[in-house]
Amino acid sequence: MDFERLTTEMRRLALQAGEKIMEIYGSDDFEVRAKSDTSPVTAADEAADALIAAGLRAAFPDVALVTEEQAETHGQSANTFLIVDPLDGTKEFVQRRGDFTVNIAYVENGLPVRGVVYAPAKGRLFYTTADGRSVEETGPFGPEPGEIASIGVNATPDNRGLMVVASKSHRDAATDNYIGCYGVRDMTSAGSSLKFCLVATGEADLYPRLGRTMEWDTAAGDAVLRGAGGEVVRFDDHTPLAYGKPGFENPFFIAYAPGVLLLKD
Repeated sequence: MDFERLTTEMRRLALQAGEKIMEIYGSDDFEVRAKSDTSPVTAADEAADALIAAGLRAAFPDVALVTEEQAETHGQSANTFLIVDPLDGTKEFVQRRGDFTVNIAYVENGLPVRGVVYAPAKGRLFYTTADGRSVEETGPFGPEPGEIASIGVNATPDNRGLMVVASKSHRDAATDNYIGCYGVRDMTSAGSSLKFCLVATGEADLYPRLGRTMEWDTAAGDAVLRGAGGEVVRFDDHTPLAYGKPGFENPFFIAYAPGVLLLKD
C-alpha cells in the first residue's frame, strides 16, 4: 500500500463526505428510515457512502472495500481491506447533537493501521500520517493540509482518578458497573468514534464499550488511537481487537491509554 497516497485520499474523501453531510444537516428537514436491523439511515449516510466508495474504488481498485451501507453485499472480508462508516452516529445526526463522524480505515493483517475520523459539525479532524503517527488538523480545511499537531495518549494516567469517556446514546448499567470498578476523577460522554479520539489526545484515559458495535464503527478510531500510542482490546481476555471477523461484528472492548491498569470484570 502507498501510505502517502492513502493518507491523501482518505483525508480528501472524508472532507468531501463531511461537506455533503453538513448540507443535509443544515436543511429544514430530512427523511429518516429504518434499516433491516432497525438502525436509522438518512440521505446523508447514503450520499457520503456513495462518494467515499467511488473515490476509494477509483484510487485503490485492487483493495477489498467494506462499507456500512453496502454491508449486506459483502461476504467474509479479506484479511486486508478498506472499511468505511460514512456517517457514524446517525442518532446524533438526527437529533442534531453534532457528535457524528466520517470514518475511513485501512486494515492490514487484521489490524487497523491507518484511519481518518472527521467530525464536521465539531470541526475536528484526526488521522494517521503515512508513517503511522496520529495527528489532529485544525481548520479551516482545504485541499492541502493546514496546521497539524501530533497527538498522543496521556502517558501517566492517575489510576486513582481516571478520566473516562462513555457513549452518549448507548450507555447501560453494565458499562456503569464496570466503570465503577475504577478510580474515576471525572466522566464525559461523546457520540460515535470521537470517544477513541478523546483517548488519543489525552482528553480521556479509558473508554469501555459493553455493547454491540460493528467493525466499521470502530476501525478508524481504533487506528487513530493506536497511532497515538493507545490500545484497543477485547473485554473478555484483553487481546487486541481484530478485524475481518465473520459478519463484521465486534465483541465488547476497552480502549485505553497503556498506563491504565485494566481490571477484569
